[in-house]
Amino acid sequence: MLHNVDGSVRTLVLDLDTSKARKTVVDDDARRLGEILRAAGLAYVEDESPSGGRHLYVPLQEPLTAAEARQLVEALGRRAVSLDPSPHQNVVHGCIRVPGSAHKVGGHQRLITPLTDAYGILTRRNPASAVAALRTVLAPELHRLEQLRRTQERAAAATAATYAIAKGSTASPAPMAGSERPLRAVARTGLYDTSRYASHSEARMAVLNHFSACHWTLDQVRAGMTDQFTGLAALYGTKTDRLLPFEWAKAQAFTAATAPPKDPSQRAGKKTAHKYDTSSTYPTGGSPEPAVQPSQYSIHQLVNDLENVLYATLDYKLMERGREGIHLRFLIRAVLAYMRTMETNILDVGCRTFALALGKSHATIARLLPVLERASAGILTRIDRARGRNADTYAVQLPDQFQQLARELTWRKGKIHAIRPVFRVLGDVSALAYEAIERGRHSPTTADLARTTGISRRALTDHLAGMEALQMIRRHHGRWELVATTNLAHLADRLGATEDREAQLTRYRKERAAWHAWLDRHLLPQLDEYELYDAEADEHWLPPIEDEDEYQRSFWNAARQAA
Repeated sequence: MLHNVDGSVRTLVLDLDTSKARKTVVDDDARRLGEILRAAGLAYVEDESPSGGRHLYVPLQEPLTAAEARQLVEALGRRAVSLDPSPHQNVVHGCIRVPGSAHKVGGHQRLITPLTDAYGILTRRNPASAVAALRTVLAPELHRLEQLRRTQERAAAATAATYAIAKGSTASPAPMAGSERPLRAVARTGLYDTSRYASHSEARMAVLNHFSACHWTLDQVRAGMTDQFTGLAALYGTKTDRLLPFEWAKAQAFTAATAPPKDPSQRAGKKTAHKYDTSSTYPTGGSPEPAVQPSQYSIHQLVNDLENVLYATLDYKLMERGREGIHLRFLIRAVLAYMRTMETNILDVGCRTFALALGKSHATIARLLPVLERASAGILTRIDRARGRNADTYAVQLPDQFQQLARELTWRKGKIHAIRPVFRVLGDVSALAYEAIERGRHSPTTADLARTTGISRRALTDHLAGMEALQMIRRHHGRWELVATTNLAHLADRLGATEDREAQLTRYRKERAAWHAWLDRHLLPQLDEYELYDAEADEHWLPPIEDEDEYQRSFWNAARQAA
């Protein structure tokens, strides 16, 4: 039994089960978890079952409550797909099969750790300081679990209130658990639906077709097989080097043959006004001929000048609008980021494009865009109204009253961002504080950040502490500076922000398909074949991109396609 009569836990047990992933994935998870435990200064005992599962025992000098132990095990489960947290989720019946015990399939649990070492570890046990270090290492996963718990509690309370009003009952259903996309689960665990895929080969090809349709490269697939998608490597076994290039070529040929045809105007090599709000950014309702676009150099210079105006005057004007002002400040940043990435000063994309970039509802963006137009003092101007598949078209320019100011100020280092995925979880205040530290000419103090961001010192202190716990920033001699070794993309994955963005992208694809279907029924001309919605796209996710410029360009293209 894992719990004492008072519910306390003296030994954390990590149960890696072959029913949740293939044996090679279990072995890889055991190695990864061992590295995490050793990095935190925790010693552990390991054994192996006849079925191929693993148990890691972490003895503790000071007992943990059942809730604390469950939280740590569930956080570790975010790092290892084969980890079964159920023994620590049941205070009454949670138990584990210890080394030497008979197994139900025959044989006994075999101790891997040398007997003398295991005896010393179980005798000395691990101090509380090592457990605290483990919490620091797992800070992103613990933060994500806390956010999920709060979301589920709010959903359960709302459901209970609805049931109580409708039926006079106070009972509420269990909160819904998150689900994982099927092909991603296959790539991670190596387990697949045998009623759909008859063999390992068919399951592998389904995953590879999926990667190919998402424009992954062979190098990205290889890198994923050594990190996040070890289940795909398990499906290959020892034949990875021989089969992967051959099957990848087949997947690319298949996706090329089944891809929808391109727009005829694009095949002809000419650019025309867009037919819907995800096409190339050109004015759609004014002139029959497309407007002449400025050069990429003039666009970048315009964005630099607008950044000077934004940080010198516009930000301070928007601070006076309170919470709405925070949303407007990020919306104007999204506009400038879009301009720089797509090298255009004409914005004719839907609200969902900016909603995806900011992690907000498209209805919120639709409400904020006209407000931003009025508050921007001529920087943002609507030049055409939305109709049919066309979105509102806005032109971005530098008004005459800001010309001199923009020229006198020095261009700032760094890139301007909308909301990076990690701040979908951490919030707008954290994003503003991080930006102020990142783009500041000197490392700021908390008082400096309060003046720069316009956020109260109390709220700012809480968010700075949260980012410090996630090792995004650190305090040095009273001043805040970035931790350069922390990868924000990896942190977003661990916090669940990447999955949230992908879910929003999938939802917008479905909404776009429904809207186009409605137009197809009620308006002419009919949709072309290349514009039809592909149901298989629902499970697509964006490939990992190391180059930030390429990442931004692919992100905006994906957002436009979904919008």
